[in-house]
Amino acid sequence: MANHQRPLSPHMQVYRWQIQMVTSILHRATGIILGVGSLLIAWALIALAAGPEQWGHFSAAARSPLGFLVLFGWTWAFAYHLINGLRHLLQDAGRSFDIPGFVRNSWISVIGSLVLTALVWAVAMMQGGAA
Repeated sequence: MANHQRPLSPHMQVYRWQIQMVTSILHRATGIILGVGSLLIAWALIALAAGPEQWGHFSAAARSPLGFLVLFGWTWAFAYHLINGLRHLLQDAGRSFDIPGFVRNSWISVIGSLVLTALVWAVAMMQGGAA
């Protein structure tokens, strides 16, 4: 007879959240965000090629509060996916498979992406948003 006191399969209620879980989930999520964000890049390039009027429409959308939030989020997704991708390359080369190294590099991915995003936007703002 089956024991009905235990879960049949592990699920999120069983596990304690760890940085390794978060970075894995974020890597997948940022990959999806970058895929969707590529449509925005396509829109920008098409608007740029279509002339000043179309570029003005895109620029107005990008400079709106929602546009700023989307562009800021896309920049962070790019920075995180880049840094975490480099972490994965190091692991593919056989580096940092020990638990302390894995945790340290996970935190470097998170904090590094925030710092890189802040640097990109600081440079953009110093140039009047024309970066």
